[in-house]
Parts: sequence; structure tokens; C-alpha cells
Amino acid sequence: MTTPLRALTVDLGTAGPGEGHFLPTDDLASCLTDPRAQCWIRRGEGHIGFGEAARFTVTGPERFIEAEAWWKHLVLEAEVEDPLRHPGTGPLAFGSFAFSKTSHHLSRLVVPELVLGIRDGRAWATLLNADGTRPSERAVRDAVVRVLSSPAPRQPGGGAVRTTAGSPTGAVADGQVRLGPGSLGEQRWMDAVAAGVSRIAAGELEKLVLARDVLVERPGGIARDAVLRRLADAYRDTWVYGVDGLVGATPEMLIQVEGRTAQARVLAGTLDRRDAVGQGLDYPERVLAGSAKQRHEHEIAIQSLTVALAPFSEAMSAHEEPFILELPNVFHLASDVKAELAEIEGHVPTSLALVNALHPTAAVCGTPTTVAGALIRELEELDRGPYAGPVGWLDAAGNGEWGIALRGGVIESETAIRLYAGCGIVEASQPTAELAETWAKFRPMLEALGLER
Repeated sequence: MTTPLRALTVDLGTAGPGEGHFLPTDDLASCLTDPRAQCWIRRGEGHIGFGEAARFTVTGPERFIEAEAWWKHLVLEAEVEDPLRHPGTGPLAFGSFAFSKTSHHLSRLVVPELVLGIRDGRAWATLLNADGTRPSERAVRDAVVRVLSSPAPRQPGGGAVRTTAGSPTGAVADGQVRLGPGSLGEQRWMDAVAAGVSRIAAGELEKLVLARDVLVERPGGIARDAVLRRLADAYRDTWVYGVDGLVGATPEMLIQVEGRTAQARVLAGTLDRRDAVGQGLDYPERVLAGSAKQRHEHEIAIQSLTVALAPFSEAMSAHEEPFILELPNVFHLASDVKAELAEIEGHVPTSLALVNALHPTAAVCGTPTTVAGALIRELEELDRGPYAGPVGWLDAAGNGEWGIALRGGVIESETAIRLYAGCGIVEASQPTAELAETWAKFRPMLEALGLER
């Protein structure tokens, strides 16, 4: 019989520089001192996990259900002292799940020994002991001081390297970094897009999302913590995630649950910011909201989410009109959805139960889902692994935030990381435009790795 976890959460007070603050910063990203740390950060707040108290891995179509059952058992057996009882306090697990039920990639929940968090300007920490001993407040504070005082490791790789303006594959200018094609080269991927458009035109499906990958190799090493800090600094309005080798900055929230309230942010429709230079302030609105193609793609994504969420909701609301989400690399057509959750068999569904019901949405798969999923496997010629799968966290009460693992990559070795990007394909899609969109979506990770394009 395993020893149950014992957890203690301590309020660390207001976060920020100066005297009287235990945590000397209000920007959680600056606390990423350990390259192995798990993280979920937006606008300087969120969670960082250090060490590992427990882990669960799983594959297959029941991966969400099996992971939730494991987590419920773990926290039921745990002895928890959490005077704050805010979303994210107490025992917490970071999670990353494979996009496809057929993937061999291990979906996972990782429970850190120490979680450091900031919420609404206040800091807190939770320490979990797996040896059966009860953590003390002194032990929690000492653990925080210890991880924050650890010297940051030397960051491999130098400054930015500029790639060519065309197709940035092959050796990069300084000979140190190599950016190479993934499973499909550019032309073969555009051929796949054209094939998808033909199948849509033939009436087999309404929308298809096709992804591609590129491989970045840096002989000096991939500095995971530096990549995460750069993403958090440059893309503050996204959710910056790091779960084992999966890192990125997603602008899309699959589902966020606090008590009985669930929220989601749906994106479909993209404009490269570089294409908007000199075109006027209303150009993104005209190109995205004024485009029948972009509106059609967006409406499919919204309907996919709301239909799946409806059985769990007493009430639901969404923007009547999508808004323009402005990010450093692109503009998106976006909509926020909010729902009040209903009790089902006496319980409000947990965030992970909703992930099981919602994933995959049309925003990352297509519609109808079964047809789109089969066509993805036929045309992409890659295993997406965790790309476009749910990534985020959940706590013992079932609260959580689960984004879609976009604008990211998977660190495959000390010197190599595979990046992913995808596009929604409808009948009006043009392969060359979709290829250009993937490069705009690669840009956050390329820049965080010290590459410019």
C-alpha cells in the first residue's frame, strides 16, 4: 500500500519587489530557475511546479477518463491542509495529453513536490511530501527560498540568427543552428492542403485542420527555461506552458473551470501582422471579420465547442460577434464562451471531465470530427503527439485550466526541438496562403529559440 501524500499550502502575501514581500517579484516567469520545472503562466501569474511527487501516464481513447480516475484517487487519499482554498491551491497536477487517441505518445499528469503560484497579486506555495511526514510552514518557505536561490544554469546558444526570407530550411547563416523540414516538406504539405480542399469540395467534410512540423537543432543545447521566459515576456496575453518536453505559448483556452463556472476562448481565422503593416488600423477587422472564408471557419469552431459543452451546462453565453485578438505575431478572429455548469449525478463535472467531452474541437481537427480525424492521419504523415492536445492543470476540487497546445514544440533531445503549426482548411483555402500562415505561427517559438525570420 502506497503512502498517501501530505500537502500544506501557505499564503506568502503580496508578491513584488521591495521590503515586506516574501516573494520578491510579481512576475512568476522570473522564478523559472529550474529547466525541468512545469509551468502555466499568463501576464506574470499562474503556477510553477518544482520536483515530482507523483506521475501518471496513459495512452488510448480513454486517456482522459483514466487520468481523472487516478487523480481523484490520489487526492482522496491525500492529507491536505489548504487554508486558502482558491483554484490552484492544495495538490495540483500539470497535464499534457496526446491529440489523437491512436497516438503512441504518453499522455501524462505530473504532480510537483512544490508549487509556487501568484493569483491576483498574492503569492502562495504548496509543498507535498510523499514520505508520510506533514510539511511545516517553515519547510514550505524554506523550499521556496531554495528553488529561487538556485543559480540559473548557463544558457546555451547565443543571440538571434536570421534565416532566409524564403523557405528557412537547411543550414542557418552562422552554421550553429539548423532548421530543417519535418515529416513533409513545404511542397508535399501544400499538396496535402490541396487534397484536403478537394475532399471538402466533394462534400466529404466541411472543415479540416492540417498541421506540419519543422526540426530545430542547436548543438549548444536547448535552454528550456530560457525559452519559456522569452515566451512569457513576449506573449503575455497567451498561456505559456511547460510540461516535461512540451513547451509553448497558446492563445486558445479549451476550457477553464472555477467552481460552477466554465469559460473557453475559441480562435479560428488568422492574419500575419506583417501583412497588416501600412494597411490601416481597421485592416485586421476588414480581412478577418469581413471575410466570408474566415467567418465560416470561425463559426464552425464555435459551434463545435458549444454543442459539446451544452449537455454539461445550465446556461451558456458567447459573443454575438467575434473580436480581433491582437498578438505579437498574428491577429486572430476570437470568441469567448461562458457557461454555468449543471450538476450531473450530484456532482459538477471537473475540468478534466469537460476536456474529455470537448476534445478535439473543430478548431484543431475539423468537422465532422471522425471524418476529419481519419483524413488528418491520411494526409499529415506524422504523429502530432501532444501538439494540439489539451495542456494545463487541475486541482483537487476539479478546477483547472486547459489550453490547446499550440504555438509550441516538443524537446526531443538536449539539442533538438520539433515545432508544430497548423491551419484550418475550408473549401476557399489556398495552399500557398496556408503555408505562409504556418510560418507566422512558428514565429513565437523560432524567436524564443533565438531564430529570426
